[in-house]
Amino acid sequence: MKQQKYKFLEHTADIKFQAFGSTIEKAFENSALAMFNSMSEDKIKAKIKKKIKVQGKDNESLLYNFLEELLFLLDSENFFISKTKVKIKDFGLTAELWGNSVKNYETKLDVKAVTYNQMKVEKKTGRWVAQVVIDV
Repeated sequence: MKQQKYKFLEHTADIKFQAFGSTIEKAFENSALAMFNSMSEDKIKAKIKKKIKVQGKDNESLLYNFLEELLFLLDSENFFISKTKVKIKDFGLTAELWGNSVKNYETKLDVKAVTYNQMKVEKKTGRWVAQVVIDV
């Protein structure tokens, strides 16, 4: 059976999701997918590759900084993610990103920011769960 990558949860005004992974890296990768899939239902082609590095003081700040960096790339370079490969060591994250120009796709909503509201990164019953609320 295929493992669930993420699920959207009820939230009054914003978008809330949980992303899952057998490792913390997979949970972060699936968080990126959830955030970008909330913006567009199109299948994004992996035509452009980028690399990023971010730091955090704990897992939550690391996830926040990672997702904010992805939003910054979207806003500043029109870079829309289709796939990520994350490595984490000592609250430092490096990621390879694949995607394409957002101009080639239809978007259904605009994510303004990642929030710390109800954010959690924890290991539960053998798998990692990352919970995020994004401001739309």
